[in-house]
Amino acid sequence: MPPPPAPDAADTLIVPRWVVPVRPAGCVLEDHAVAVAGGRIVAILPADAALARFPAAERVILPKHVLLPGLINFHTHAAMSLMRGYADDMALMQWLRNRIWPVEMKFVSNDFVRDGTLLACAEMLLGGVTCMNDMYFFPEAAAEAVHQARMRAVLGIIVVDFPSPYAADADDYLAKGLKLRDALRDDPRISFTIAPHAPYTVSDKTFEKALTFADELALPIHIHLHETIDEIREGVEHHGVRPLQRLHRLGLLSPSLIAVHAVHLDDEEIALLAGHGCSVAHCPASNMKLASGIAPVKKMLDAGINVGLGTDGAASNNRLDVFAEMRLAALLAKVETGDATALPAITALEMATINAARALGLDAVIGSIELGKQADLVAMELAGPGLIPCFDPISHLVYVAGRENVSHVWVSGEILVENRDLRHIPLQRLEKSVLLWQNRLTA
Repeated sequence: MPPPPAPDAADTLIVPRWVVPVRPAGCVLEDHAVAVAGGRIVAILPADAALARFPAAERVILPKHVLLPGLINFHTHAAMSLMRGYADDMALMQWLRNRIWPVEMKFVSNDFVRDGTLLACAEMLLGGVTCMNDMYFFPEAAAEAVHQARMRAVLGIIVVDFPSPYAADADDYLAKGLKLRDALRDDPRISFTIAPHAPYTVSDKTFEKALTFADELALPIHIHLHETIDEIREGVEHHGVRPLQRLHRLGLLSPSLIAVHAVHLDDEEIALLAGHGCSVAHCPASNMKLASGIAPVKKMLDAGINVGLGTDGAASNNRLDVFAEMRLAALLAKVETGDATALPAITALEMATINAARALGLDAVIGSIELGKQADLVAMELAGPGLIPCFDPISHLVYVAGRENVSHVWVSGEILVENRDLRHIPLQRLEKSVLLWQNRLTA
């Protein structure tokens, strides 16, 4: 391995108007620069001092921009981008059973997942998302797409108790996923979760196996939970208790648990999640579109639950736009509580960055702009009639700017989007592949 960079050596010097490091909370640094060497952040200091200290570094001067940590899509099904708009305006179980699952059983394959995930990577990178927490079939194909895109991903070792084109049974799902995890154990940009899909698709026996592997390998557990009232009703009918209580009895509640959606929680259940250090992936747009409900995010945060933001898949959102999720999360919390202070802009930004990183065990690596962390960075251009004046860059990131304002994206210091131009993903070839899949699904 090459020696670590000298303190006064840097490969790249990024000089924006503002730096929003996320940590310390609410901090905004004006006329500062971030120096990157070997993929890591090696200095954060006033711009004049940085230019003098690192005269040989490549300079990226961004006079109308704010620099922030790369956003984390805390829950998605990336390959479902190929089903964007395929099944709209339907309730969740009707959407799944009548439209999504039949198509998946017929069409999902290694090629489907590779192409769909690459499409999702392109959309997310252009929208400032540098890391995704994915859950889908054929994770080896998702890894192939992630490698091509050069972004960061946490891939779910998915398990359900029914066969699919990917695996024959629960043991087969786990065996294939664990084999991939072993093969990519040393990959610097890919890590894993154990991903039992949901209480209504996974048996107690399979949950116990998933928990055993999660404990042995120190992996998070990524699961849909309490998304709809129907899910809870069916859980009580089949198991005698609500799904969260069932998971509690099985021993799944711990700081490793990432509960996706968590829309329908009573006060005791919120206290239960908080008491066990669980995290929640809040997906406001998907919850709204499927009419699942409004999650009690303010109560969760007040209880000390770590809450991050996800988009869900493009088949149920229909965008992989974490900037939009930040704005929706902040506004929905205000409406749901009648309190305009319920979820301020800085909290929404934390949910899209450091909170998600913490739940994924990556908070020492990404999620904020701090010395020694990987240089996963996003520059937003705050210029033009719809973006001026700017009194508070953090407020602007949540309430004003959108993914269309992303100009530059770096992962581990490597430029992946430059002046809105996407590298590494040949868009024309990708568009042809997507059109072929559209024709197949339509036919």
